[in-house]
Amino acid sequence: MEILSHIIYLISSVFFILGIKKLGSPKTARVGNQFAAIGMLLAIVITLFDHQIISFTYIIIGLVLGSAIGALMATKVQMTGMPQMVGLLNGFGGGASALVAISEYFKILNEPTMMFEVNTTITIILSILIGSVTLTGSFIAFGKLQGIVTGAVVKYPLQHPINFILLMAVIAGGAYIVINPMEINILLVIVGVSLVLGVLLVLPIGGADMPVAVSLLNSYSGLAASATGFVLGNNVLIIAGALVGASGFILTMIMCRGMNRSLMNVLLGGWDSAGSAPAAAGGAKDAPQKPVKSVDAEEAAMIFDTASSVVIVPGYGMAVAQAQHAIRDLTNALEKKGIKVRFAIHPVAGRMPGHMNVLLAEANIDYDKLYALEDINDDFSNTDVAFIIGANDVVNPAARHDQSSPIYGMPILNVDYAKTVIMNKRSMNVGYAGISNELFFYDNTMMYFGDAKDAVSKLVNEIKAL
Repeated sequence: MEILSHIIYLISSVFFILGIKKLGSPKTARVGNQFAAIGMLLAIVITLFDHQIISFTYIIIGLVLGSAIGALMATKVQMTGMPQMVGLLNGFGGGASALVAISEYFKILNEPTMMFEVNTTITIILSILIGSVTLTGSFIAFGKLQGIVTGAVVKYPLQHPINFILLMAVIAGGAYIVINPMEINILLVIVGVSLVLGVLLVLPIGGADMPVAVSLLNSYSGLAASATGFVLGNNVLIIAGALVGASGFILTMIMCRGMNRSLMNVLLGGWDSAGSAPAAAGGAKDAPQKPVKSVDAEEAAMIFDTASSVVIVPGYGMAVAQAQHAIRDLTNALEKKGIKVRFAIHPVAGRMPGHMNVLLAEANIDYDKLYALEDINDDFSNTDVAFIIGANDVVNPAARHDQSSPIYGMPILNVDYAKTVIMNKRSMNVGYAGISNELFFYDNTMMYFGDAKDAVSKLVNEIKAL
């Protein structure tokens, strides 16, 4: 049975690796998800039989309840709520790892024939630390994304020294547990301090940095699972956790490069203005006092009708309005007129990595039309119309030249190089970075105000009427 379990674990690991590889492309993401699910099913089944579970009653109860909750979330959570759900799932993963490590500690403590080995005790402490930080940190991220917790950068006196002292306290407590593993109270203190540390580490991160925070917490959940795998001596858990941890960290670094920020800059506070509200509904306090040109649906339709190439830039505003299906209708209407339509996807558009890709895929927009920043940026000068729907900071030209801007140096989509720029927004409000977008006032920019879904639907009707 042991040989068979190792073989099944190996096969399961291969499915995990293939799944992650397939998830790298929107075209193969669904297949990758299925591969990963098969790998997890194999791992669960062989683990249950290999460890000879005495009673499957609680296993079945957990399976039924978990499946019911998962099915409910899958059917009820809107696509706009996916970032929040991902944050919660990261937290659940970290919490589960911490609970397993704690239970293993008490199992060894209460079993006279078992002894605390140094390597096992160390991995228990690591699993508790990383898992607990992931749990509460992910809940704070969920709260920021949901609007329950402020999306602004939260700073307090001696912020970094306090976090450092708490981390050192956990390490010191862990070292004491390794030497004196019977000290239950010290272990409980480690759990409590780790939970507090998770809150204090994520609370200062502003809304603009949430995509980075979510991907980093995903990495943490994988590391916690891998540490728990060492605690249990389970090879497939070690491999799966390491894969999630490594892929999550790589994605985090990609997101940081997408904002031209260092990981430490994000973790130590990010942009002070991130997530802050504008001074007034009409614009930010520091907004340039310049006139803007606006168009209605009929005028915008006439501009689109004379174009030969259009690039659509989606942002979180599209997600909030659930306008992805209206965008699909716009794409179809333009293509029927022989107009070339493509989509430019910024790596940090939306509230989580790949947010825009998921929304557009839900609307059955062809994957081949989706282009990453580096693949389309040089072609905006050959584009007749750049249509920005709900995006803001990722198209702000200030990032290229204004050294006083908090987004200076962040790679942006060069939409201002297009012959005509049409921006769909509800108002002149600022984006996550809390600064005015100078693109609003460019000579080739026209503002198309209104709710994204309604505005695009009206635009489609006008285009069809031409």
